[in-house]
Amino acid sequence: MDGKLLEILCCPVTRRQVSVLNSARQDALRNAVAEGSVQYVDGDAVTETFDDVLVTDDEKVLYLVIDGIPVMLPERGVGTTQFENFAAGQL
Repeated sequence: MDGKLLEILCCPVTRRQVSVLNSARQDALRNAVAEGSVQYVDGDAVTETFDDVLVTDDEKVLYLVIDGIPVMLPERGVGTTQFENFAAGQL
């Protein structure tokens, strides 16, 4: 993810800054998506394959980067409250 792009991206709802989620947590998210246990905030299941994941600075919302494009639509955010141990640094 280009650093200049990261500087200008923010959550479309809260306007909080975003950063790239670390690779271990991204792998855990990929596993959860493969199990079918991840939902977007609009309730749809996450089924897409993603390159990277952006996380808001308060770690409440994730945004997927698909084919190099950050999908920063409010309804396509992934709320972290659906993950039991997200606040503890785990997914």
